[in-house]
Amino acid sequence: MSASSPRKPIASGEVPFSLKAILPPLMAIIVGMIMVILDSTVVNNAIPKLVDYFHTDLKTIQWTVTGYTLALSAVIPLAGWMTDKFGSKQIFMITISLFTVGSLLCGIAQTPEQLIAFRIVQGLGGGMVAPIGMAMVFKIAPPERRGSIMGVLGIPMLMAPAFGPVLSGWLVDSVSWHWIFIINLPIGIIALILASKYLPRSDRHAAPHLDVVGMCLAPIAFSMLAYGVSEGGTSWSQTSTITGLTVGGIALIAFIFVELRQKQPLLELKVFKSSDFTRSIILTWIVQLALFGAMLIVPLYLQLVMHYSALETGWILMPQALCAGLGMPISGRLFDKIGARPLAFAGLTVISVSLFVLSGITVDTPLWKIILCICFIGLGMGFSMMPLNTHVLNSAPRRLVSRVTPLTTAAQQVVVSFAVAGLTGYLTSQIASHAAGAGADANPLGAVVAGYGDTFFLSACIVTGGVALTLLLRKPKQQEEGAAGGDKPDPAMMAGH
Repeated sequence: MSASSPRKPIASGEVPFSLKAILPPLMAIIVGMIMVILDSTVVNNAIPKLVDYFHTDLKTIQWTVTGYTLALSAVIPLAGWMTDKFGSKQIFMITISLFTVGSLLCGIAQTPEQLIAFRIVQGLGGGMVAPIGMAMVFKIAPPERRGSIMGVLGIPMLMAPAFGPVLSGWLVDSVSWHWIFIINLPIGIIALILASKYLPRSDRHAAPHLDVVGMCLAPIAFSMLAYGVSEGGTSWSQTSTITGLTVGGIALIAFIFVELRQKQPLLELKVFKSSDFTRSIILTWIVQLALFGAMLIVPLYLQLVMHYSALETGWILMPQALCAGLGMPISGRLFDKIGARPLAFAGLTVISVSLFVLSGITVDTPLWKIILCICFIGLGMGFSMMPLNTHVLNSAPRRLVSRVTPLTTAAQQVVVSFAVAGLTGYLTSQIASHAAGAGADANPLGAVVAGYGDTFFLSACIVTGGVALTLLLRKPKQQEEGAAGGDKPDPAMMAGH
């Protein structure tokens, strides 16, 4: 059996299944996906170094994260249309190439504006790598073995967030920040060689209608709203804040109007008519906000206040990802027995308490206390994220389920961009406020620490609202309408979950 065409004998049952037979195409997908996942985690740890190198401020550099996540959200809904139009193998290789080129450009950026622009190029490529990769795994693996194959795929997907900050720290401290991007060049080339040689060529299909108007309005709405939220951290009455929120708000209203009238919308907003779906997706957004609040603010505190190196910070952050990886399989087993509500309640409660403890942080707070808090945050995320995502899919009307996964995945990236923009803006403004209130003779470090405490407190309050919202979760009603042909989630979009 050739490695490049494993699907036929597996699907027909003519020969026993062999993991060895599909390992080469699986490795091509894993290498491409792990490159993108790693890149999503390495930049947070390098932000203090980027601020110093470019002689700029945190609010500017945070757009290297915000711009990247907004670019991801813009292209994720296009993955299905692109694969139908051009074939999954071809699009997978094109997106890997675009991501690799974007990485190289980021590595040689000379100004913060260039770095932000090249990160957007990265995001445009990286947004479709994971969805298309997951869809191809579903195609090359036999149905009865998909669970075990996805388990193989899940190992590097769990390890990348754990080791990403450590790798980033080592490169930043021992080599140069440029290498957190340039290192993607050889990985991308290897992924392209493996994909070209081993991925089966997929058939093209008649592509559905492309919602061009929605595709144009969505980036304008979300990017301008994120900009307005970021500027609002300084002042909600300044011109830049009002302009961003106004333009973004008008574009968002127009986007919603267009999407509700489209027969084949870019994002299926009609699903929000389900109150069960709306409650559960709001909860996933709250978890995302808490996650990225911790992933962004904690590294900044460790490096800028406690003066740990980037590598030391990476090792300190590793337990959070490991605890999240520990909680996910446990919550997966419990979900079928007890449902989403108790798991989400417990997970968000643990996150909320941990953030409240961090909000009381002082100059003398010991490191073990911070590590313990981020471990519990990771564990809480592991217990709440998978049940909530599954609950989102279960609560959607059956005829819309295949359109829900692009919506939820893209929406989560938008929420991440808002969280990054909003929390960094709030952190900056609170530090300035405490410094101004303390006077010229006060210890400036005290004002900085107080600003971080306020930011953790804000995150804790938001998560506490999520805890209350979990009490409203209920087992979704059985949806009977239009089950034919639309009763299964699109595997192309599940990677974001």
